[in-house]
Amino acid sequence: MNTKRLSVISLALSTVLMGSVTQIQAASGDDITVYSSRKEHLIQPLFEQFTKQTGIEVNYLTGSGGDLIERLKLEGSNTPADMFMTVDAGDLWYAGTQNIFQSVNTETIKSNIPSYLRDPKGLWTGLSVRARTIVYSKERVNPSQLSTYSNLASSNWNKKLCLRTSKKIYTKSLVASIIHNQGEEKASQVISGWVNNLAAVPNAKDSHVMNAIIAGQCDVGLVNTYYYGQLIEKTPDAPVKLFWANQETTGVHVNVSGAGVTKHASNPSGATQLLEWLSSAEAQAIYGSLNKEYPANQNIDSDEIVSSWGSFTQDKMNLSIAGILQADAVKLMQRLGYK
Repeated sequence: MNTKRLSVISLALSTVLMGSVTQIQAASGDDITVYSSRKEHLIQPLFEQFTKQTGIEVNYLTGSGGDLIERLKLEGSNTPADMFMTVDAGDLWYAGTQNIFQSVNTETIKSNIPSYLRDPKGLWTGLSVRARTIVYSKERVNPSQLSTYSNLASSNWNKKLCLRTSKKIYTKSLVASIIHNQGEEKASQVISGWVNNLAAVPNAKDSHVMNAIIAGQCDVGLVNTYYYGQLIEKTPDAPVKLFWANQETTGVHVNVSGAGVTKHASNPSGATQLLEWLSSAEAQAIYGSLNKEYPANQNIDSDEIVSSWGSFTQDKMNLSIAGILQADAVKLMQRLGYK
């Protein structure tokens, strides 16, 4: 059987306000329907392999995470969705607060995925890991000058720092982790220092941060590692390199893409089977190779390119905290002028 793709839908605000949602009927029998904010080219190969092994077809709908959450809320018990996938722990946590997921705590998932990458109540589980760490110019920076996220707030990096905008969920989750690990007063000092050290207005994308470093606009920045992987895959001699932050303290901040079984799933057993398979060594290897991410299942090796960046210690903060402290992170950044 072949994986089926439902039409890509981005739920417009006007549609939400009108209260009308196009209904998508999942196929009968054992088929599974997934709503995903993870891009089509990153999920289709996984679903095709699952279908090849099990004979169970996977129908999927892609769109923005926020729009799909609103769609699930509006559809309620009439939703055809058996699973919701998205790309940040903050978004997964928010979906959990909206009564979208049901608890799934199988021994397979608990064995495959460490607890800090899963919701404490079993509402969602991480399926791929992206580290958010320091990237620097190989031409202008000696890595011995680097150490922690907090160090980037020191005067040594005055007008040499590039960051992604505070509006992006990845930034919010990182700042939430700093609040958790160091307290709000210290976090305020760190964010204030970052703002003072900016060489330019915060960028829209991590790729823009690296391009600014390459162009000489700044010397250091913060990026998700898979963006670095995408750059190096296209431009192997790019004069930038990763540095693993906080190795003597909390470890590198990590985030996840992940998924959970929906509360009103018509095929919860099938969705659970898919979730377990996505946590398996085979699926995790596919995850890593497709987008240069780290496997959430730490019993397997990373993609060859990813492995070449070296090993590092991860921050073991349970990622649900990134969601719990997200509002505090936003308020702090707004107060300190981090745009």
